[in-house]
Amino acid sequence: MKIPKIYFGTAGWSYKDWVPNFYPKNQSKNFKWLEFYSQYFNLVEVNSSFYTYLKPEMVFDWTRQVNRNNDFLFTVKLHQDFTHAKKINKEKIKSVKENLDILKSEERMGGLLMQFPYSFHCTNSNVDFLKNLIDEFNEYEIFLEVRHKTWQNKKAKSITFCTIDQPQIGQSIDFNPIAGNDKAYIRFHGRNEKAWFESVNNFGKEQTYEEKSERYNYLYTPGELIEIGIRIKEIYEKVNKVFIVMNNHPFGNAPANAFELLHYLKEVSKVKMPETIVRAFPRLVEISK
Repeated sequence: MKIPKIYFGTAGWSYKDWVPNFYPKNQSKNFKWLEFYSQYFNLVEVNSSFYTYLKPEMVFDWTRQVNRNNDFLFTVKLHQDFTHAKKINKEKIKSVKENLDILKSEERMGGLLMQFPYSFHCTNSNVDFLKNLIDEFNEYEIFLEVRHKTWQNKKAKSITFCTIDQPQIGQSIDFNPIAGNDKAYIRFHGRNEKAWFESVNNFGKEQTYEEKSERYNYLYTPGELIEIGIRIKEIYEKVNKVFIVMNNHPFGNAPANAFELLHYLKEVSKVKMPETIVRAFPRLVEISK
């Protein structure tokens, strides 16, 4: 079987509740979370770029923190001004591109993620908006996440549609691994149906970090991950690269499940992981180096 290059990691890395389940509790003054993270993963999806416009010096610092891992890539989530407010602003485009170009020049750029909400249906007006937005960023690899079933089975030459795993509520798009432009980009949001449904009802209301995160509070079982691994392997022959991003981040569930899924995808080979996560998730003992 042809085995593509696998980039695996999590959506974000700066989570206080990953201490001590992933990051050690007793950290030195010089301890940097991303540097530690990059010892075990070769991909991270930047989430902060969805909420704020990043400062270039911060992006440069990220590239320095991962310099020991030659394979390490960043994928960057586009700001919600574009995907949720649906505004295309030239100055903000310039700001986003400045940071993408830093990653590109440092050979750390995996791609740009455009994540649209469930309410973004496949209509003529939305398709037109999407075409215009893609044109603005056509010099980068683009991964598109849409969540409504009206987009099911759609294809595009210039972008790669994401595969997503999430609770199947309403007309949510199915989990069906997609190959596009020799790549696959697969995101896992967890299967916490109750919390996901409640979050939809609470949209727009003021919530704490814990309340906002509860929808992602889910630990995939080994059986679920084995089944997912089988589905991913079905597209191996169609792709050269597979990007896998775990977004079930509360309490370190995302890195734990990322290690497990990599174990199954790599023909049950042992996986390098920190002792902290093995202690927090004892079932990882059998697959750790």
